[in-house]
This record gives sequence, C-alpha cells and structure tokens, in this order.
Amino acid sequence: MSRIMDFEALRQAMAENAERPEGPARNARAEELLTEAEKLDIPLAVIEALGHQVKVYNYSSEKDRVFVPFARLLRMWDERPEDFDAYEAHALHWTFKWMTAGMLGQPHIPLASVENWLGEMERRYRVAGYSERAVHAAEFGIASHLGDRTRAERAYLAWLAADRDDMADCHACELGGQGGWQVRSGRDAEALQLWAPVLEGEYACAHEPHGVLARSLVPLLRLGRVEEARAHHLRGIRLVRPMESMRDAYAAHVEFCALSGNEARALELLAERPAYFTDTGHPRGLLEFLAVVTLLMDRLTKLGLGAREVPGPAGRTWTARELAGHARGEALELAARFDARNGTSHIGDLTRATMDARPLVERLPLGVRTAPAPPPLADEEVPEEQPEVPELLARARRLSETLQPDAPQAWAALARAADGAGLDARARAELADNEAMVQGADGIPLFEKAAALYAEADDPGEALAARARGAYVRALTGDTEPARKTVDGLYDEVLALYAEGVTGPRQTAGVLISRARVLMRCVHEGAPAGEAEGAAREVLAFVGGRTGDDVRLVARGAEARAMLAELAELGGDLPRAADLFRRAAAEYTGAGLPWFAVEYEARVGALSQHLGEPAEAERALRAALEHGGAYLEPTGRAQLHLQLAELIGARGGTEEAAGHALQAAHWADEAGESGTFGAWGRHLLGGLLLRQGRWTEAAEVLESALAELSAEVHGDGALVQTRWWLGDCLSELGEHRQAAEHRLLAAGIAEHWPEQQDHATLAHLAGESLAEAGLPAEADRAYVRAGELWEALGNPYFTVRALRARAWLAPRLEAGVPGARALMARAVRVCGEALVEADDPLEEARLTTELAHTHRQFGELLVTVAREREEALAELERSAALFATLGTDGLHGRTGAELTAAALESELGRTAEARARARAVLAAYEGADATDETVRLRRETASRLLDGA
Repeated sequence: MSRIMDFEALRQAMAENAERPEGPARNARAEELLTEAEKLDIPLAVIEALGHQVKVYNYSSEKDRVFVPFARLLRMWDERPEDFDAYEAHALHWTFKWMTAGMLGQPHIPLASVENWLGEMERRYRVAGYSERAVHAAEFGIASHLGDRTRAERAYLAWLAADRDDMADCHACELGGQGGWQVRSGRDAEALQLWAPVLEGEYACAHEPHGVLARSLVPLLRLGRVEEARAHHLRGIRLVRPMESMRDAYAAHVEFCALSGNEARALELLAERPAYFTDTGHPRGLLEFLAVVTLLMDRLTKLGLGAREVPGPAGRTWTARELAGHARGEALELAARFDARNGTSHIGDLTRATMDARPLVERLPLGVRTAPAPPPLADEEVPEEQPEVPELLARARRLSETLQPDAPQAWAALARAADGAGLDARARAELADNEAMVQGADGIPLFEKAAALYAEADDPGEALAARARGAYVRALTGDTEPARKTVDGLYDEVLALYAEGVTGPRQTAGVLISRARVLMRCVHEGAPAGEAEGAAREVLAFVGGRTGDDVRLVARGAEARAMLAELAELGGDLPRAADLFRRAAAEYTGAGLPWFAVEYEARVGALSQHLGEPAEAERALRAALEHGGAYLEPTGRAQLHLQLAELIGARGGTEEAAGHALQAAHWADEAGESGTFGAWGRHLLGGLLLRQGRWTEAAEVLESALAELSAEVHGDGALVQTRWWLGDCLSELGEHRQAAEHRLLAAGIAEHWPEQQDHATLAHLAGESLAEAGLPAEADRAYVRAGELWEALGNPYFTVRALRARAWLAPRLEAGVPGARALMARAVRVCGEALVEADDPLEEARLTTELAHTHRQFGELLVTVAREREEALAELERSAALFATLGTDGLHGRTGAELTAAALESELGRTAEARARARAVLAAYEGADATDETVRLRRETASRLLDGA
C-alpha cells in the first residue's frame, strides 16, 4: 500500500474504497486507511477514517466489529467536539441508530445495555436539538424484536407522529420498516400499500428497494398476486446479489423459492453465497438465513429428495436431510440465546414458524432456467382399497369406447390387477390390443396375439382390425411394402365380412383407416398420392351417415379428413389444407373429443402463418391450447406457447406475449427441453420484458437464456439479439462495463455476417457503453470501428455521430484538444459533403439537421475543452442559421443554439448582443403552446439571460 501523504489523498482513497463491493476486503482497506489517517496528525482525518470504518463494518458481514470504532468516535466527541466538522457531527449522531439495531442483533449484549443505549440516544438527540422521531423508531425496533406488541404499537404511533428532521431515516427506509410491521401484524395488503412508493421508484436509497422487494415476496404469494411476486423476485435478487450485508433479504428470496415450488432455484441461490452459512458477525441475520435453509431442506426431504447433495457449509458434502438437521439445530440454538437474553419466546416462535411454513403455490414459473419439478411422492397413507377386476374392466372399456385420454392407464391398472387370470378371451384380447398400442414397434407381436384372441372370442372383424393396426406400426418402422400387402388383404377380407353381416361398421372402419394410414406412409416415402387419397375418401364415405352416437366412427372420419388436408399441403394447396384441418378439428370437438383436435389446430396455426393470416393463426393456436387442457404434454404446450408469444408480440401485445413466453419456458423446463425450447422461450421473454421497460427482470431472464443458447441449436442471430438486448438492459441499469462486454461479444459474431448494419450498430453502442464506463481509450477504438463500418455502408449520419463521439473523448486521450478539433471538423466536412450530394428534399432536410447539430456540438466542445469563445460563437451561429432554414422543424434547434450563444455573449461582456438573442428566442415562441416542455424551458432560460445581462 502506498503511503498517503495528505488529507485530500486520504479522502480520495476512502471515496474509492466506499465504491468497492461490500465485504472483508473493503473492511480491511478501511482499517489500513485509519492507520494512515493517524499518521497525518489531523484530528478530523482520524474522525473521518473512523466514520468510514463504522460505515463499511455496518454494511458487511462483520457488523459485530462496528462498536469499537464508534466508541472511539464518541469519546473523541465528548472530549473535543470542536474537532468535528458539521458533516461528521451529523454522521456521529446518525450512527446512534445503527448501534441500537446492531446491539439487538448480538445476543451476548444484555438487554439492559440496549435499553440504556436507547436512553443515551434520546438524551444526546435532545441536547443536539433533534426530533424524537428516530428515537421512537429505535424503540419500536426493540419492542418489535421482543414481541412486546403493546409497546411496539405505542412506539410506532409516536414514530409516525414525531417531526421528520435530519436524523430521520430516508423515506424509503422508513416505509420499509413500517410495512414490515404491517406484515407482522397480519396486514399484508396494508404493507404493500405502504411500500408502493418504494416499489414504484418514488423513494430509493443504497439499500432500497432491495429490502422491500424481498420482504414483499411472501405477502404477495399469500394474497395470490403471483405475477407481482415473480417480478419482485427477478428485480430484487439482482439488487441484493452484490450486497454482502443483505443476507436477510437474500434469505427472503430463498424462502420465496421454497414456498413457490422453485426448490431447484433456491438451491442455486444457496450455492452462490456459501459464506452466508458461516458468517457470524451478525447472529440475527445468520439465524434468519438458517431458518430458511431448514425450510428448504425439509421441503426437499418431503419431496423424497432427502438424499440429494446440496450446497452447505464448507468442509464437507451435505445431503438435504443432513443439512436440514444441522441448520435446524443451529437456528434453534441461536434463537434460544436471543430468547434467553430477551426473556421472551418471540424469536424462537418466529424461527419455528419460518421453518414449518407450508408452500403457498404449487409451482410458480419464474422465467429463468430451472430444473423440472420433482415427481410427486407416493401417498404415504394406507392406500385405498383397489376396485375389483370386473369394475376395472368396465371402466377401461367405458373410457376406450369414448376415446378418453386416460384409457391406457385404465387398461394398465386392469393388467396389474388381473395379472392374466380370471379374464375371458375377449377381455384378454382387449388387454393385448391396448398394451400393443403403447409399445410402439415392440407391440407388433401383441397385435397378432390380440387378433387370435378376438377370433377366439368370435369377433373376426376386430381380429382383422388388430392385425391392420399391427401392419401400420410395421409401416412406421419403414417396412412399408409388406405392410401395404398385409392391409390390402385385410381390406378385402373385412369388406367381405361386412357385406355378409358378420362384422360391423366399427371393425370395418378400423381396417379402412389403418389401410389409409399405411398408404399415407407410402406417400411420405415417395409414392404417388392417388391411392392414399382414395383410401381416405373411402373412409369418409363409409362412416358418413353411420356414426350415430359412436364417437369412434366420428374420429375415423375426422382422421381421414386430416389425411386429405395433409395431402393438400404436400401438393402445395395451403388454403385447402388449412380448411380441411379446421373441419377435422371441428369434427373432433363436436364429438366431445377436443384433445384430438390439438394437432390439427396447431397445423392450422402453422399454415395460417405461411398464408399471412396472423389472426387465424392466433385463433387456432389458442384453440389448440384450450382443447389440449390438462392432457397436453409439456413439450407440446411449450411449443404452442412459443408460437403464441411470437404472434402476439408481433402485433404489439407485449404483456400477453410475455405471459406466453414465460409459460413456454416453464413447460419446456418441465419437459426436459430447457436447452432447446426453454432457452428460446427465455430469449423471447427477455426481449418482451425489455419492450415494457422492465430492465432488471429482462436482464435476469436474458442472462439465464444465454447460459443455454447456442448457435448450433438456435442460430447465431439469437445469440447476437440476446446479447444486444442484455446490453440495452444493463445500460439502463447503469452497468455500463457489462453492457459494453455483451455488445462487443455480439459485434464479434455479427462481424462475419454478409450484412454489416448490425455489426456497425453494435460497435457504436459498445462505444457508448465504454465511454459511460469511464474507459475512453476502449470507447475510442469501438467508435473507430463503428465509423469505418458506417462509412462503408454509406451512412453519413452515424459516420458523423461516431466522429462527434470521438471528438468528445479526445481531450482525455493522447490526441488531446487538437485531436478533438480535427475530429469535429471532419464530422462537419463529412456531413457537408453528403448534403451537397443529396438529391431528395427529405434527405436534404435530415442532413441539414445533422449538420446543424454538429456545428452546435463543435461550439460546445470549443467552449468546454478549449475555452475558445469566439470560435465557438461562430460555430453556434452556423448551427442557428442552418436550423433556421428548416422553418418550424428547426425551431427548437435554432433557439437552443441561440441561447447557448447568448450565454457566451454575456460571458464576453456583450450585454446588448446577449439581450438581443434572448429577446429573439422569446419572440420566436410568441403564441406557442405553453404546455410544451421545451417551449417552457426555452422561455425560462431566455428570461434568466435577460435578467442576468
């Protein structure tokens, strides 16, 4: 560490340290700076260094170390208050509040000492002339900690009634504490109402809305306001991640995940902060964290995941069951220490309530990458008595007759119960038939077995239908020619039986549809479509008029119509294909079989998009989701939500589209498709949140998407767009260095694209971010790259803007002021040359505007960095003249240049000229709209210039 030689250097070092992340490294540096301050032999230097040490300790995991430097500060104040300047005197009294709360959080400090300290705080505030507001707030904190509701209510009301002054906490912190009391009093809605100004950004500070976002999560879940809870989690976790001192807020996010079916997300959060398990500097914060860890681990154990390895204290591996026991023991021991100190059971009661909380939401999609939900546990209670075999058989037949989605499960239940015994040939045939249907290629022998049993049961038609089903499965394996020969023979046999009255329409239709299916497979392998079309039409003709109440025959007809739709699509007749798929879907829904309509509505949606009919596509996709209901598989549900997100987002329905993207990501994760559909859903969701200005949520989601997006699966365009969006979010959040990183990475991919517009834009945006991050040399290089690309693209506007940006950076680089002047002069030249070549009035006006802005910036640059007022005045006059040629479109630009010139004239002592310019601006706005903000500001500035001159 270099020696600090003077007070200003010490102050600069303390300011730099204050900007470092919270934690032991910052605390250690504060200790070094105190040592350096003592060497300066300046009392105020030591006072400021001690105050800095108090602050960094308070906002860290080492809160227990704050008392020693504060005691030294207080002693110095009592001995020589004149050594304190006004700021440090104020800071000393302010820190009394930290001491009271800090003592409460340390169970080894006797309660009597805490109460005595409150009295000392009240006395010193009274002597210093401060309001009692902060004193009452501190007393409320003590009473609330003890569980003394009567005293807490009294102190709470006194806190609100006392005058606000310099010692009162900021509005954001006060509202945070007041809302917390409402929650502890069972008034969740009132708490959220109190917190609204903080949550909406009206009030903020270094640690708010971080804390309020965390404290609002469980109340929102209890109130059923899950959308807000999700948003608060995504916003809040990003804010508290770098704040080591906010372990309690971090724990609230883990608790939220544990209570909303996001146990996997909670484990990820624990893994990010291993030190939270062992940091002992703030025992109350450790207690709250361990209580939440216990809640989560108990939850995992109840889900049957007690043997799963989980993040825990360093030095060994932990299972969920082991960590649950460890955390519970540690938490209850800490709670007992607090209760022994306090003489109440309040802290222990709160701790046990946290540990024993029940989930509030079964599974709340968050939008970020999560593991699938664990499978539900088998019921641990004594199972109910299973139905007898006859009842199971009757149920399975009833579900099959009506083509219900859970029919396969009913047949499986019968197979387990019957175990091949006590069933007649018919029932055994049905069992084999249904088992074959779920076996795929392995089920072909079972179809033959079923056929033999149907024949034994004197149902030759169903025997033929079973063999036909087996032939279709064979065709699906690629063995189409033998399958075709088989179904052709079965076709002849069943028609003969039907003509003789030996079999019925259902069995006959079963063979006909299987034959049509086989012929459709042949078409997909290159065969002509004629035979397949004829077979499908034959099915339609056969079932027409015969369906009655038989939904199976209706289903055969709907499937045949869908085959005709598919053939039309293969033949390029997309409108007819869409119409036929619609009719097939309608036939299924009309028969009370909506789950079969899902695929066809989805096909309508895809075709309608190709046909440029987004409204019909949206209708069809919504219908598919509705028809699928609870029977829709997670993968299919994810795909439908993805398509709807894209369609609705394209027509401007941003919020609804975001909801579909969220659901798409959730269901993709559930299906184990996190890296495919899930990543794409998060990509879409992040962009849609960005469009709503929800920067923090969008950034969290986009970062999660980036973890799994790949050029191979999603295309490099998705990678570029995601990083582009993320850079925009981070820029809005003030995280400029990170924004630049993502923009540069995206530019590196776009660099290899044939079209260079995106490459140029990203390089330009990276320059902006690097400049904002205080990296002028890196920013200049990015602007150079962007400028060359803009010039190659023939875009004079952004070529000029890149040059102007470089001009403003130049004084901080080796080029210096001469380089800045040269770059701005080049910008003027490039824009002027483009203006000369413009042959379109609109283009000419746009370039004139750009040139006018360039002259104005040139003038401002000359004043700011070169102090060249006369030359700057000339540039501003050129700017005003150019804006004047644009008429009303250039009015605000002209008056802005004129007012800047007037200010320069005034500095140069040219009062008359300055007044003339100001009066000209006022005249330009005579009769203008007084509600226009620019008009109002211009008039105010002109009036001030007149008064000043």
